[in-house]
Amino acid sequence: MRINGVGIEDTFAEAFKMRAARLIITAVNERWALTAAQVATGFATSVIACGCEAGIEEVIPADETPDGRPGVSILVFTMGSKGMEDQLMRRVGQCIMTCPSTACFNGLEGDKRLKIGGTLRYFGDGFQISKLLEERRFWRIPVMEGEFLVEESFGVKKAIGGGNFLILGESHEITLEASERAVEVMKKVKGVVMPFPGGIVRSGSKTTSQYKFMRASTNTAYCPTIRRQTESALPEGVNSVLEIVIDGLYEASIEQAMRVGIRAACIPGIVRISAGNYGGTLGQYQFHLHQILGGA
Repeated sequence: MRINGVGIEDTFAEAFKMRAARLIITAVNERWALTAAQVATGFATSVIACGCEAGIEEVIPADETPDGRPGVSILVFTMGSKGMEDQLMRRVGQCIMTCPSTACFNGLEGDKRLKIGGTLRYFGDGFQISKLLEERRFWRIPVMEGEFLVEESFGVKKAIGGGNFLILGESHEITLEASERAVEVMKKVKGVVMPFPGGIVRSGSKTTSQYKFMRASTNTAYCPTIRRQTESALPEGVNSVLEIVIDGLYEASIEQAMRVGIRAACIPGIVRISAGNYGGTLGQYQFHLHQILGGA
């Protein structure tokens, strides 16, 4: 299969089960809503070391938010509910509540609910006020600026992490340009985030290492500078590889993000599109490139 002359490898991306939450952050204007969202999703590229994977999903107009103010939705992914509770407590309490003018609402109906605002309320030192609106409970926590409004509990649902594809290019410049184009169109797909910096991964990993104390190590098969020293998966002419990782609420959302992203990345100078997998031994989901791009 080829798209715009770029070869699409007959392989699959291997993804795994995760848990997800959606937070709706509002503020006096879009600038402050985005600021809170950016801080709350910081240091959240990989569960390997960050505890969660998170990113900004979309900007929400004021007429579509719970309090009629400009908003931003973020998605947070963890391996389990306990880890999610810990991450939300830290990120809502330390990143959103501390940001001027913000409020935070649940944006996802899940099979489980975590009492986040219901625990953060104690920061109010006894002066917090509860409000019940349409069977949803909120807490008004006094702060020096005024008050922080936060929903009592947040829904958590089953989700998918680790959808991905690899962009193999002739040079760093063209590979980065192709990756940027891919991320730009993928941002328009609702229900997914690309948690790595700018949505792009330069240091893809494998699940083995020659060092016993390492859980993961650099993906040597795709490192161009050592192609003559190890078993390489790189065709001739490839001098740079970047990866895009996708976490999503649904399989269909990840498939759509991969579909539009791969198409956007197929520009002159890109040699091949591939994907990362472990032979089906790690994850419960497989996203086959030819199947997703059927008819291309």
